[in-house]
Amino acid sequence: MSKDAIDHYHQLLVDKHLDSTKELLSEATRSDGLSFGERAVCTVLRPYLIDEETYNFVTHVSRLVMRGLSAIGQRLLIAENLRRHLDLTEEEEQIALIDTGFGAADVSARLDGFLSGNEFNFVEYNAESPGGLAYGDALAEAFRAMPIMREFGKRFSFRTIAIRATVFDRLVAAYHRWGGAGLPQIAIIDWRGVSTYNEFLLMQRYFESRGCRVRIADPDEIEYRNGKLFIEDFKIDLVYKRVVTGELLAKYGLTHPIIDAVRDRAVCMSNGFGVQMLYKKAIFAIASDPVFDNLFEPQVREALRVHIPWTRKVRECKTVYRDQTVDLIDFISDNREHLVLKPNGEYGGKGVMLGWEASDDEWQKAISESLNQSFIVQERVPVGREVFPSAIDGELRMDERYLDLDPYVWDGLDIEGCGVRLSSLALLNVSAGGGSATPMFVINEM
Repeated sequence: MSKDAIDHYHQLLVDKHLDSTKELLSEATRSDGLSFGERAVCTVLRPYLIDEETYNFVTHVSRLVMRGLSAIGQRLLIAENLRRHLDLTEEEEQIALIDTGFGAADVSARLDGFLSGNEFNFVEYNAESPGGLAYGDALAEAFRAMPIMREFGKRFSFRTIAIRATVFDRLVAAYHRWGGAGLPQIAIIDWRGVSTYNEFLLMQRYFESRGCRVRIADPDEIEYRNGKLFIEDFKIDLVYKRVVTGELLAKYGLTHPIIDAVRDRAVCMSNGFGVQMLYKKAIFAIASDPVFDNLFEPQVREALRVHIPWTRKVRECKTVYRDQTVDLIDFISDNREHLVLKPNGEYGGKGVMLGWEASDDEWQKAISESLNQSFIVQERVPVGREVFPSAIDGELRMDERYLDLDPYVWDGLDIEGCGVRLSSLALLNVSAGGGSATPMFVINEM
């Protein structure tokens, strides 16, 4: 069905809707600030179309995988020997063990995955409050209002998931579990001048439309006085934390007012600092290694085996690969074409090396350097590809793009909605400076 729907959409675009689609997308980009800095978030002229059956498969698999990651997360809270596998610094370990007061630390998160044919593989878990949710939501609204979608809807019914509404509802629910009452005053916190600032404005406008007072602030603007957290005279009840925990620690250590207030239960903060453990890419080394199978129920264990690629921390050791015992470093050295090296604690594609795109010398150097740092090695997975239309120099282009499909995770276990990223490069990351986002539409034939 998806192929028929895509072909039908493209025909509508070519026949009569190209100009209006380009103009309305450009207008939405300007009016809603749908950009990373000066670069448009969406540079294609079609949403991602997924049929209901496939979407149900995606959510079912994602829930099983998240039951596994959640089981690891719960165990990490009490098992110091397991935490050692994550290579946490002393400060990271201290901050990660601060109780949120509302349950699962990852109120809103994202599984990064690739759907290719009948295979769905997850390569990372973005447990820090992930970017892009508001952008995708606003893009979905923009596409829904276009003439091409109205005509498309005569043959295929479609629906989108209201992501900003879900973020808001989950934040307020966490605030109430924490002990708050009514609607909180919300502070959206990240560094001044980040490229995602426009997304904060989208969230601010939506939260205010639901009745909350909202401020956007840099961590330097926060004060903790008289047992309350403030931005000037604005008292903060709920911190919607968009700043990455590791960056907060790198600048302030454990002495920042937000850290003190969260520890004292003087403010509710989402996501909680406990996501610092789930955020580490080494959690996939735990999920994919049979040594840790006892952590998982049988159905979850099977889901992890099928949908999490083989992943190991880079170190001198023996390990198992497809039922064979191998020397890990020799194995990495000999299998460049099938492996990826990733820093354990980075994000946004920083430091990632795709073995099949590296020379032998580059690969050997990367292995040597990774042994002196905290890295993981992960098996290559198939990456989905689809043709998407775009307008380049005024001309319609139909180009194949790499595509990742990233289910959104709520309260550590629930799955609803997906982020979609496109790129002409195998390393897909919009915030790193390439590619495009596009909204997801779940479709059915009329």
